[in-house]
Amino acid sequence: MEVQTQAAKTIGGYIQLQLPKGNVFHPGLVALNTGRNAFEYILRVRKYNLVYLPYYTCEVLLEPLHKLNIAYKFYHIDENLDPVIDFDLEAHSCLLYTNYYGLKTETVKRLTKTISNLIVDNAQAFFCKPIANADTFYSCRKFFGVPDGAYLNIGTPINENLNQDQSVNRFSHLIKSIDINIEEAYNDYIENNKVLCYNDIKNMSALTTAMLSGIDYEACAAIRRENFAFLAEQLDDKNRLHLNLAPGDVPMVYPFLSNDAAIKQTLIKQKIFVATYWPNVYEWASPDSFEYALTQKLIALPIDHRYGLDDMRIMVNALKPLI
Repeated sequence: MEVQTQAAKTIGGYIQLQLPKGNVFHPGLVALNTGRNAFEYILRVRKYNLVYLPYYTCEVLLEPLHKLNIAYKFYHIDENLDPVIDFDLEAHSCLLYTNYYGLKTETVKRLTKTISNLIVDNAQAFFCKPIANADTFYSCRKFFGVPDGAYLNIGTPINENLNQDQSVNRFSHLIKSIDINIEEAYNDYIENNKVLCYNDIKNMSALTTAMLSGIDYEACAAIRRENFAFLAEQLDDKNRLHLNLAPGDVPMVYPFLSNDAAIKQTLIKQKIFVATYWPNVYEWASPDSFEYALTQKLIALPIDHRYGLDDMRIMVNALKPLI
């Protein structure tokens, strides 16, 4: 009788990195290595030859377009961050819309009813559930301390076997942020961003999957909503941008649009680090455009699970004298 053998499981040895085990937030979606590669996945499946992109978006979205030699055109958004669609979508073209700051889900729902060739960029809206038949991609590291990772909602799988990514060499900025501090780790973070450029589409790494399986998503979402609500109460009357937190929305940041481009640097000097979305817009859009003003004057106040209401008060007290 022939005995069937299986690959031996390793037993013993040193104790591995211990991570809590649970469930991921998007179990039914395709788990990939990066958001831009999830975008590329869609383009490969749908075979679009022209993509309409908002002027106000991240330049990394051009990477798959260049790789696949797909043409693109820009469109404007209005002061509600809704798309200005003053053009006709050509055959085999599509429109990409960004769910800005996780606060534009109602616009996404409306667009899915009127535009068949729509791609939803939920990189800033991790907690937004995908809409059936709407190609949608997510980026994990915008919301959580992971080195990479993305999710994709698409009905048609890509016709090829994907390798699994490995994240072990993209981990130093996360470890340093705990063991030293986040400022000392910043250069590693920048280098990690560079490493993520022009990678092949791969399945999400085992490390990133394990990390995402141990997150208390309900708690993270509740903290974001509570922090956002506090900042809205304190700052909405001075905010040039009027965005409502709809039921079910879990925002990425509290976006405060000021009149003074210098405020961001003043806050940074006080160790309140606010990101700029996105410097490439200075090259794409004209100086008198709304998109240019957003990039220059929007203050993205952090509201994530690392912070509580005491931290929100610190930011409000620093910001109010400047506005």
